Amino acid sequence: MPYGNLIKHKWQLPSAKRYPVRKMAKLTPKQKYDFKRTIEELGSYKGRATELITLLVPSTKQISDVSNYLRNELSQSSNIKSKSTRKNVMSAIESILSRLKMFKEAPENGVAFFVGHVPVGADQTSMVAHVIEPPSPLQTFMYRCDSYFYLDHLRDMLTEDDVFGLLVVDRKEATLGLLRGKRIITIKNIQSLVPSKHGKGGQSRLRFERLIEIAAHEYFKKVGDLCTEAYLEMEDLRGIIIGGPGATKDFFVQNEYLHHELQKKVVDTFDTGYTDESGLSELIEKARPALQHLEISKEKELMERLFEQIRQEDGGLSAYGSKQVRAALEAGAVDILLVSEGLKTIHRVFECSTCEGTFEVYQKRDDEPVYACPEDQSTCNLVKEEDIVEELATICEMYSSQMELISTDSSEGMMLLQAFGGMAAVLRYKFSTG
Repeated sequence: MPYGNLIKHKWQLPSAKRYPVRKMAKLTPKQKYDFKRTIEELGSYKGRATELITLLVPSTKQISDVSNYLRNELSQSSNIKSKSTRKNVMSAIESILSRLKMFKEAPENGVAFFVGHVPVGADQTSMVAHVIEPPSPLQTFMYRCDSYFYLDHLRDMLTEDDVFGLLVVDRKEATLGLLRGKRIITIKNIQSLVPSKHGKGGQSRLRFERLIEIAAHEYFKKVGDLCTEAYLEMEDLRGIIIGGPGATKDFFVQNEYLHHELQKKVVDTFDTGYTDESGLSELIEKARPALQHLEISKEKELMERLFEQIRQEDGGLSAYGSKQVRAALEAGAVDILLVSEGLKTIHRVFECSTCEGTFEVYQKRDDEPVYACPEDQSTCNLVKEEDIVEELATICEMYSSQMELISTDSSEGMMLLQAFGGMAAVLRYKFSTG
C-alpha cells in the first residue's frame, strides 16, 4: 500500500434486541483477512524515533475535545530537541487535526488514527496515514507518540467473531454476561431473595424447607427466562458457559431451566468462587482451555469434511491445488473454499514495453514486484496486483460459494498450507479440469 494512502474499514453495527449491549458486526472472511492485513502492515512500520502517533477515539469522546487535546500536544511538541523529530511529530499531529475535520462526531465504534513518518532510505522519511473505523467499539481514549504503533486494541478485535454467553449462578445471586473476543460485557445481575437455612424444628422445618425450594425454583426459572431474552435471538452465539460455587450450577443445567435451544449450546460448567461481575472473569479463566479447543475443533471439522472426500477412490467432491481449485471456482462448482491464513501470495500482471506482451505471475507478498520478459529478459512494468485471498473471495461472492480461512495453529491447518498449496475445496458436484 503506497505511503500516505488513507484507508477506511467500516462495518455496520447491528443494534441489541433486548439489552443495551453493543454487538459487533459479524466479519466476513474477506473483511477479517483485510483487517488482519492492515494490522500486519501497521505493525511493520518502525520510526526512527518517537515519530509514529497512535490516536484512539471512542464514540463517547467529543471531536472538539480531541482537537483541543491535539493542539495542546502540538504546542508541547515544539519543545522536542531534535529538529527532524520535532518537524515530523508536528506534521503528523497537523495531519490528524486536518482529518478530524471530516468528522462531526465520532463514529459508532469510534475511530483510530495511525499517522507518522517512517524511514525510506538515504536519511529520508515518508508519511504514512491510516484512518480506521474498527469493527468493534473502542473502549478508551489513547494518544501515544512512539517508534511504533500501538495495536493491541485492534488485535483483540480479530478474535471477536465468536460470541459466548456467560452465566455465574448460585442460590443467592446470578450474573449474565457476554464474551466477545477478550471483552467481557456484563448484561444483568439479580439477587435471588431465596431464604437461607433456618433453625426451626418439627413440622415447621419441613414446611419451611418446602417453601425455600419453591422460592429457589421460581428464582431459577427467572434466571432461565433472562437467559432466553439475552441469548436466544443471537445468531452469532457459539455457546454458553456456566459457572458458580458448589453443585448449584450443575443442578440448574441438569433440571433444564434453560430454553431447550440454549440447552444445546451449553459448553460446560466450571467451578467459580463468585457469582457477581468478578465471577464472569473467573469463569473465563477456568473455561479458556475449552474455548481454545472449540475454535480448533471448528477448523478440524471443516478439514475432516475435505479429507472424507479426498479419501474416496475417485477423489470424491474435492479439489486442491491452485490450478484445480481456481478452475472449479470459476465454474461455480465450489461449495466451501478452504484457504490458509498462511497463504501470502500476490497475483501480479506485468507488461513488457518492448514486445507489448502481458504476463501473469503469482509471487510471495514480500517479494519485489519484478519480472523479466521471457523474450528479451528486459524488466517488465507492473500494471496490476491483487492479493490472492481477496481475489478468491471476489469469485466466491460471484458464485455464492462459502469461503473459510483456516489458521496454521493445528496440524490440519499446516497440512492445508504445506501439502495442498494453501487452498482446497469441497465441491457441489463432480468437476474435472480435463
